[in-house]
Amino acid sequence: MTAPSSLLTQVEAGVAWITLNRPEQRNALDIPTLKQLHATLEAYNLDPAVRVVVLTGTGRSFCAGADLAEWAEAEARGALETYGWTETAHALMHCLHTLDKPTIAAINGTAVGAGMDLSLCCDLRLAAQSARFKAGYTSMAYSPDAGASWHLPRLIGSEQAKRLLFLDELWGAERALAAGLVGEVVADDQLPTATAELAARLAQGPTFAYAQTKRLMRDGASRSLAEQLTAELAAGLLCGRSADGAEALRAATEKRAPHFSGK
Repeated sequence: MTAPSSLLTQVEAGVAWITLNRPEQRNALDIPTLKQLHATLEAYNLDPAVRVVVLTGTGRSFCAGADLAEWAEAEARGALETYGWTETAHALMHCLHTLDKPTIAAINGTAVGAGMDLSLCCDLRLAAQSARFKAGYTSMAYSPDAGASWHLPRLIGSEQAKRLLFLDELWGAERALAAGLVGEVVADDQLPTATAELAARLAQGPTFAYAQTKRLMRDGASRSLAEQLTAELAAGLLCGRSADGAEALRAATEKRAPHFSGK
């Protein structure tokens, strides 16, 4: 019998859905899953039919983080520091964070450790009412290793980030919303519909301009205002020369809704 794929994928109306599919392991990330997800994201980033990427999970967990069974096996053979999980996870997180396409995390359940970090790498986060968040590092006497120490202070501020990391508290969806960890909370049975509606809005938008905006926001933290203004000028020129830019101008003069192609 063929083992089920650890990822389920579907592209419809410009939206690529990626579903982590290891429900018995609470969608934990082993190295094969990390590599498959990385390759899938890279392929979607190059596919003009894909305008938006949605990441979610099968079952009651979004993602339980690292596959501890795989870690235990590596430790048993004396290879915990060298078998490559951290490096493989870091490559995936960087790929997801820097993807040109808008990304949405539809957090359907518990997001722990690298699973929480996976959601933090997405542009927008929708959480089901039953979603739970836990850093999961210090309770294992470990420090963050998949981007939490970078994302959390920027999203929720230094003190809240330290509370979540130091105390390893379990945050419910409403607390995550109040802190700014997610942007929206919906009833569990409404998560697929709410996510699809948001993804459709993005897919119909000027995705070339989205890519430029993402890059400006991502790189702006390391620039002075003068440097950022120069970068904005360059990005604006690219947007103005794009097919979407020309279509937006035509639509405005013709007093109609624009039809963007993402080019």
